[in-house]
Amino acid sequence: MVQSAQLPAERGLVVGGLEMSIRFVILPVLAGCVFVGCGDSAGVTEEVVAEAEAAVPQSEEVSAEPDVIPLEDVQASQSGSVSQTIATTQITITYDRPVARGRQLFGGIVAYGQIWNPGANDATKASFSHPVTVNGMSLPAGAYSLWAIPDPEEWTVIFNRAADVYHEPYPGEEHEELRLTVKPVVGQHMETLAFYFPAVEKKDAELRLHWGETIVPLAISVP
Repeated sequence: MVQSAQLPAERGLVVGGLEMSIRFVILPVLAGCVFVGCGDSAGVTEEVVAEAEAAVPQSEEVSAEPDVIPLEDVQASQSGSVSQTIATTQITITYDRPVARGRQLFGGIVAYGQIWNPGANDATKASFSHPVTVNGMSLPAGAYSLWAIPDPEEWTVIFNRAADVYHEPYPGEEHEELRLTVKPVVGQHMETLAFYFPAVEKKDAELRLHWGETIVPLAISVP
């Protein structure tokens, strides 16, 4: 005489993204035992349940530990970016940020009258999803490397179509899309070079380049 085995409480099993009951996994096995005979059906049941549970994929443990690098391997001018939506236009500035560290900046480590990339490592990149005007001058949509010629009284700011380049040498005037002059203003000390938008109103905004006590403001308008 074949003894009936009592099934354990029904448990869920996920197979191929579908949840199915372990009851339906082990019933066919027990049915086979009825026909061929099982000496210990309860033991078989426990074994089948264990195998079914083992078949359920376990989630991989994700380490919460961050990547740690030695202090001496940290980049001196670390990467940063700023994005701003003006109406339907997206503007993004991507750059590496040099630090003043007590040095004389303009007229010192940055020579007056020479083309300079306001950043470090890869050239600072400015992207515009739609055409804009900068200080009243038209600039088509696209990505540009950003350059400047510092001067005590008046800066030259250049948008160059060679967008993905190193911060030196200058890629050439033949790639220039826009060159304009800007009067710098004096502000509070900014230890690490920064680009930011201090004002955004309707379809107008101001983008600032700020390092040390020097601020170069750019008035941006969108359609």
